[in-house]
Amino acid sequence: MMPDTPNHTAAPEAALMQAPEQALIQAPENALADHAALFALLDRWVARGWLRSLDRAFAAFLHREASKGHEVSEASPLLLLAAALASHQLGRGHVCLDLAQTLATPDLALSLPPEGDSLEDPPPLPSRVMATLDLDAWRAALAQPELVADGPGSTPLVLAGTAARPRLYLRRYWQHEQDIHTRINERLDSPCRSSALLRDGADRRPMDPATLRPILDALFPNRGDAPQAIDWQKAACALAGRSRFAVITGGPGTGKTTTVVRLLALLQALALGEGQGEGEDEGKQALRIRLAAPTGKAAARLNESIAGQVAKLDLAGLADDPERLREVIPKEVSTLHRLLGSRPDTRRFRHDRHNPLPLDVLVVDEASMVDVGMMAAMLEALPPRARLVLLGDKDQLASVEAGSVLGDLCARAEGGHYTPATAEWLFDATGQPLPANTLDAGGQPLDQAIAMLRVSHRFTADSGIGQLAAAINLDAEPAAKRRAITTALTAGFADLSHLRLSADDERSLARLAVTGCPERFPSAKTADAPPVGYRHFLSVMAERRPADDADQEAFDDWARAVLSAHGHFQLLCALRRGPWGVEGLNERVRQALEQEKLIDSQDGRQRWYPGRPVLVTKNDYGLGLMNGDIGITLDMPRPGSMPGDGSRRLLRVAFPATDGTGRIKWVLPSRLQAVETVFAMTVHKSQGSEFTHAALVLPDAPNPILTRELVYTGITRARHWLTLVETGRGQLMDAAQRRVMRVSGLGS
Repeated sequence: MMPDTPNHTAAPEAALMQAPEQALIQAPENALADHAALFALLDRWVARGWLRSLDRAFAAFLHREASKGHEVSEASPLLLLAAALASHQLGRGHVCLDLAQTLATPDLALSLPPEGDSLEDPPPLPSRVMATLDLDAWRAALAQPELVADGPGSTPLVLAGTAARPRLYLRRYWQHEQDIHTRINERLDSPCRSSALLRDGADRRPMDPATLRPILDALFPNRGDAPQAIDWQKAACALAGRSRFAVITGGPGTGKTTTVVRLLALLQALALGEGQGEGEDEGKQALRIRLAAPTGKAAARLNESIAGQVAKLDLAGLADDPERLREVIPKEVSTLHRLLGSRPDTRRFRHDRHNPLPLDVLVVDEASMVDVGMMAAMLEALPPRARLVLLGDKDQLASVEAGSVLGDLCARAEGGHYTPATAEWLFDATGQPLPANTLDAGGQPLDQAIAMLRVSHRFTADSGIGQLAAAINLDAEPAAKRRAITTALTAGFADLSHLRLSADDERSLARLAVTGCPERFPSAKTADAPPVGYRHFLSVMAERRPADDADQEAFDDWARAVLSAHGHFQLLCALRRGPWGVEGLNERVRQALEQEKLIDSQDGRQRWYPGRPVLVTKNDYGLGLMNGDIGITLDMPRPGSMPGDGSRRLLRVAFPATDGTGRIKWVLPSRLQAVETVFAMTVHKSQGSEFTHAALVLPDAPNPILTRELVYTGITRARHWLTLVETGRGQLMDAAQRRVMRVSGLGS
């Protein structure tokens, strides 16, 4: 089988390196018919950063391979261009190349413009190159069986979709989509029976809603005798209780974790009460349930939340022995990589269809961050009769890698689309009728397995954060959406501050980073936890440091206090480069903190210094650190040093353990190979995290990465206080109108 991506950069043939550059500039369409002109064009795109060298190498690989053993046949330049662009889409989060969409908006097929591009003397744009190209000609050029198939096979490319909307895939990603489709549909076609909760797999009776009703009523007691609106958390538990595949989606504060804790109690209560009179030992066997999240940070947060809610859960009336039931509700959360068993230097995992996971139920939080490859691997590793429950916010940013699986699955979640049969079953299980606007006689099987939580318990009507997030997500005409955003920003909400900065306003930026500008929040003085900046955690670090002769427990307590204080404030940004990106903001904040004498990096000459917060950017299983973990650099007494000898201190980076135990992991800076300073972090990296006060900094120039999903995700990282920072003329309104449109076949 020919690989779908090369492992090396293919060297171009000598003839291709001698393409006339001037002729290409004068007639860019030559690249559609001449190999030399095409590769000259690709070279210019790569040099400019519009295309990856990997994408160009893939096209060269196909050009070579197509000619092996074929004297006449060779890959058309149109095919090679499509291959390079299809490869490039993976780096931009798309699973495939939509040919019709590319012809309609050719310049969106490349990374235009990359950060820091001056756009001087640009190469020919795709819109010029493809000006004369039509869909029929492009599709016809892909009719080369050695390289392109329309389904299973060994070709490196797959052409799928319809004649009007053809999609070109690299084979591996086409296979990922097929596997996800197949395995989800298998679970939807095989609804849970009561006995599915047992490991023996015997079918004895279908899932009866009357079996769920008393447990659900106990878990979700009515408050008073007055008629109430539907409790979507209760409905979500019921739907997930009858299906081998379920999705629970909702925004921040809608109770996704609360719902899943009660779902786990429901499933374990059914399992422990199953089969009475038919073999007590078998019937009372608890389920093997595993909890997972895409990143270490998300796993740690879910771990803490789950443990707290299980401890407070009222289980009276659910079981003869409520404490035994509480004990079998899992509280430990692992990362998906650890759960599946990552293998170094390979995409494969230890658990797969030949070695399935030993579990009965898998719950995955922050599912919006799961890419198409990880979702396929996870589904492959599930035993056939196991349940899968996905939790996540469909409106958040999709995964960094290719795919937007949760968004594709939840494309119809807003409307419900529940069939009359589902509505009747839900009424019998919950005693609550579904709203009429969520009913659809033509609802699809997937719709019946998705529940959307619609009431936020964190962001109420008087929350500016909630109102702004809702305005950003509003599906309305541009003028109406602008009015909604403006109203949220100017209504004087107590938890929201709108700050405008110019490029040279270092003083205001410094004040925000150091203090958090509490004076901009009307109720800050009376708040239990007022908005703060980075001075807060650095003051905790300085003031609460134990004496050098203190024991290890005292230093662990200190580290826990500093890490907790650090979570009270975080600068978030959209980009990595530029003055308003991660690189620029980290340096500007470091200078501001140094000027305030809160840190001492010797004017940036020291990479490591007390108070430096760092973000892990790559999983390190040897150290037990995951991508997204945050640690703080602290000074510890050197072993054997005398008390009070400050010169004998040693720097260590303190990380919180991600197993919910509250332990502190101390790591030598020299052992950390993939970390970066995190006074500022990208919104992408912040997913799975929350901060008491978040400051979202938008750049001063348009950029394709600025989308409604990015702004919404950044806004909802703030738990209690949000500072929205616009720079230059402001990009908020434009970003709110631009949606992430990831190309895939899952939503079709």
